[in-house]
Amino acid sequence: MEKEVALDALAALGQETRLDVFRLLVKAGQEGMTAGSISDALGVLPNTLSTHLGVLSRSGLVQASRDGRSITYRAELSCMQLLVTYLLQDCCGGNPELCAPLLNIMTCEPSSSGSPD
Repeated sequence: MEKEVALDALAALGQETRLDVFRLLVKAGQEGMTAGSISDALGVLPNTLSTHLGVLSRSGLVQASRDGRSITYRAELSCMQLLVTYLLQDCCGGNPELCAPLLNIMTCEPSSSGSPD
């Protein structure tokens, strides 16, 4: 991932509503959600949500697919994976034990510290 792409993704997630939308879509999984469902779940006005979905889509973090008259949005986890990899590249400085807690979270393994929320 190039620095400019990483900056776009981080900027997209650096706003509260967009972060909430992305996290909601991650939870929704491959089924995704329509804009109306996202709007209802987060209490965001449709026109405001449309702007946020546009930013997330342009950053590559969200993918939209049309099915008839509705559009379903899905989190683009491969983009997030590339972003996390970019951020954590060489993070351990040759000490893999430093990355163990993070790797446990990333592989969905239970950890003694509980949820990252």
